[in-house]
Amino acid sequence: MDHRRLGVHGPLVSSVGLGCNNFSRPGTATETLEESVAVIHAALDAGVTFLDGADIYGGAIGRSEEFIGVALAGRRDEVVLATKFGHADFDAYPGLALGPKGGERYIRYAIEQSLRRLRTDHIDLYQLHTPDPQTPIAETLGVLADLVDEGKVRFLGITQCDAEFVAAAADWARDTGRPGFVSAQHEYSLLARSAEARLLPEVARRGWGFLPFFPLFNGLLTGKYAADGGGQGRLRSIKTGVLEGVDWAQLDAFRALCDDAGLTMLEASIGWLLAQWTVSSVIAGATRPEQVRANAQATTLDADLADRVGALFAQPRRF
Repeated sequence: MDHRRLGVHGPLVSSVGLGCNNFSRPGTATETLEESVAVIHAALDAGVTFLDGADIYGGAIGRSEEFIGVALAGRRDEVVLATKFGHADFDAYPGLALGPKGGERYIRYAIEQSLRRLRTDHIDLYQLHTPDPQTPIAETLGVLADLVDEGKVRFLGITQCDAEFVAAAADWARDTGRPGFVSAQHEYSLLARSAEARLLPEVARRGWGFLPFFPLFNGLLTGKYAADGGGQGRLRSIKTGVLEGVDWAQLDAFRALCDDAGLTMLEASIGWLLAQWTVSSVIAGATRPEQVRANAQATTLDADLADRVGALFAQPRRF
């Protein structure tokens, strides 16, 4: 496992990270504490040092963070621990008058809850889950910069934002000289490439790191699904509409290319992302130890193969 700098000013992170959204989620193989701990320990043993969580992940608010905190007992120093707060579509703290999710009262309450659940005195990368339209960016960043100054947070990040938000946030940090975001996280894969149009160029121009999530497009890029109805997973049980728009000929061509290269589709999908120079770490979820080990084995594709893979998906279907 190689390590990369998270942007110009961020920490070193493993090139493949572990997405923690499935820990404690009902119906998954990581529903229990024991199963979740097994996956986290498998990740650490495979060289994964970047764990990406959120306060809303899991079967209940905060449950995934609680599981992570238990799993990292005695091993906290082995990881760059990331979590998130303030998702616009989820009420993480119902019944509490905390104000806007980008405001000081909300942020300070959220950080203390995450620190408690994760059993740590600091979070390495604290990420705003979605921009808060009710709060000026300068106000949110001012509070987050205070958390850095206080030692509760080492670095700051943003997820699911657009290029305009990146520019405004970067300008604020430049103009004030205070700690700002070092990374942006967004969906990005061979089948979801909208970030290439404006977000990735702006992230690169500002010297931030980029963290793609859903790198395997819910398993579609692993080859587990087939046109004849084969394969079981969330696309068969939850997101059935996605499969109706699949270009199976494109995936068959990808499978053949991978076979010729001696790679699995999973390895090539993650390896293609790692070949994009803006990518710092690929956030890959796992619900079984063997999955996390497979993710960790992926390495950067050479330039020629990356170009051929990218060309195959140059105009992916828009799901």
